[in-house]
Amino acid sequence: MDPASETLQIEIASGEAGQSDETTDRIDRWLAGRLAEMPDVPKLSRSRLKNLILDGRVSAGEATITDPSEAVKPGRTYCIAVPPPEPADPEPEAISLTVVYEDSDLIVVDKPAGMVVHPAPGSSDGTLVNALLAHCGGSLSGIGGVRRPGIVHRIDKDTSGLMVVAKSDEAHHGLVVQFAAHTIERLYRAVTRGVPPKPADRIEGAIGRSQRNRKKMAVTAKGKPAVTHYRMIERFGTRAALVECRLETGRTHQIRVHMSHIGHSLIGDPLYGRGAKAGDPEAVRGFKRQALHAAVIGFEHPVTKERLRFESPLPADMETLIAGLRQTGE
Repeated sequence: MDPASETLQIEIASGEAGQSDETTDRIDRWLAGRLAEMPDVPKLSRSRLKNLILDGRVSAGEATITDPSEAVKPGRTYCIAVPPPEPADPEPEAISLTVVYEDSDLIVVDKPAGMVVHPAPGSSDGTLVNALLAHCGGSLSGIGGVRRPGIVHRIDKDTSGLMVVAKSDEAHHGLVVQFAAHTIERLYRAVTRGVPPKPADRIEGAIGRSQRNRKKMAVTAKGKPAVTHYRMIERFGTRAALVECRLETGRTHQIRVHMSHIGHSLIGDPLYGRGAKAGDPEAVRGFKRQALHAAVIGFEHPVTKERLRFESPLPADMETLIAGLRQTGE
């Protein structure tokens, strides 16, 4: 095996394995559980261990394990050769970040409007991932064997606010599980055109790709279930309202699609709203992005199990928008 690899050894005592329950017998799942209990060793997800087995990096004595579903055998000592993380494809860039929280497993950042999260065609640099690669450097222990930040959720380029990003494989797996279970607390603040019909309501409508415009999402019977809860914080006459939106699910453009669906798109939204008109206040005409901010994120730390919650104040451009609406409210 590669001499640069870190070798982990796990001895299985008699009576510790070999039961009929499949969840305790599979070698990939069993090793992941055992590593999670061991101090001062890398924590590897089951999918990561599966890939290591398929790559021939897990052995017992002279035998190389090649089947991730192989039954665990008592009395054996398993060796796992964990290669050093490969460098990520995106280039690190020294871009200033607002870091709200950071430890060895994860980082919470307050993303500014205008920053793309992940490199893509047409946006290969200047992204949050480029910035995180430079900021975190050697503290990234590798997601799936690659030294990169683990993006577990995204917010749109022109949406500002809080994001949590994994720095280790264990944290990445734990956060993915929480997002899938919808146990992450996510609150957004938005400014709508007009005033929603109720002070608080639940919007339910499946979201999928629009058949009329493939760049847009839409409420459609063939979409994925989506639920948004909103409550009004402040109204500005009949022109607009500041609302707080809580995501029960997390679909692409969910808040933008749902608020537009009930007839109250977000001010400045170029995709789901409409352009400024002559009668709009100057504050509205001058606002050039969707008025949406990821204000709160709360979750269980995937490693320490501590409950964490972070809040971000509205950015300056949204504060200016709200101040202008207060002055011109009818």
